[in-house]
Amino acid sequence: KKNNMSNTIYYLNLLMPLLYLAAFGIYLYDFIKSRRRLHNSKRLILFLTLILHCFYLLIRTFAFNHPPITNVFEIFTVLAFGIGFSYFVLELATDIRGTGPFIIIFSFIFQLISSIFIKDLIEVKDVLRSNLLGVHVLHALIGYAGITISGVYGFLYLMLYKEIKTNKFGLIFERLPNLEILEKLSFYSAIIGFLSLSVAIIIGVIWLPQAFPDFSYFDPKLVASSLIWIMYGVGIFAKLTKKWVGKKVVMFSIFGFIIAIISTILTNFLASSFHSFY
Repeated sequence: KKNNMSNTIYYLNLLMPLLYLAAFGIYLYDFIKSRRRLHNSKRLILFLTLILHCFYLLIRTFAFNHPPITNVFEIFTVLAFGIGFSYFVLELATDIRGTGPFIIIFSFIFQLISSIFIKDLIEVKDVLRSNLLGVHVLHALIGYAGITISGVYGFLYLMLYKEIKTNKFGLIFERLPNLEILEKLSFYSAIIGFLSLSVAIIIGVIWLPQAFPDFSYFDPKLVASSLIWIMYGVGIFAKLTKKWVGKKVVMFSIFGFIIAIISTILTNFLASSFHSFY
């Protein structure tokens, strides 16, 4: 059974980047050619990719008796899933399918890096075997995936805005949704990120003090995540109360994405944290 499971993990690890590449390819082809008959098939390919990816994550969890969060390359495959899943939910909620290649490319890149460098770890710290910790990390990564997607839509908004201002109406103008829809997509993505981060923070506040004797509420990663959560909460409130509209919302999404990336780099490489497992 162990050999069969190991073989399954091995082949799924090889297959996942190819599936994301196929999904990206068909979304890109449809973006360039605008073939209506591909509208449903490309969504189906992404759906099947996410189902197999979910199975891959689960089988790794059972095989090695820990969630796939024990090293950066396991986290990369979870992040690839989080980005793909967040986009899929957004596409289902809005039925806007023309922006897929700009999002799915990130899932492909993260999964490709993961598939190349990932290792099968059996001996890990006991705390990493907690499924609750796995849920905490998964929601945190989906939260940052939502923030990333929100930032991407912000950049697409600026690209389209520039084409309109300069009267250069190319493929971007022809294929992308209008500015109002791109603003909504950026905002909805931010909501996905905010809600997922909320779940991650709630689990962290309740469970982490019990799991880590040296836990501190002033832990750099916890402080950074909380500040980002507050920032997005304020931004979402400003949008809902119509204090921010149009380009202000988009610039907030881009600014929030940049801040999230910078804080992640600083807290991972320059700060000491009980979150450092590997």
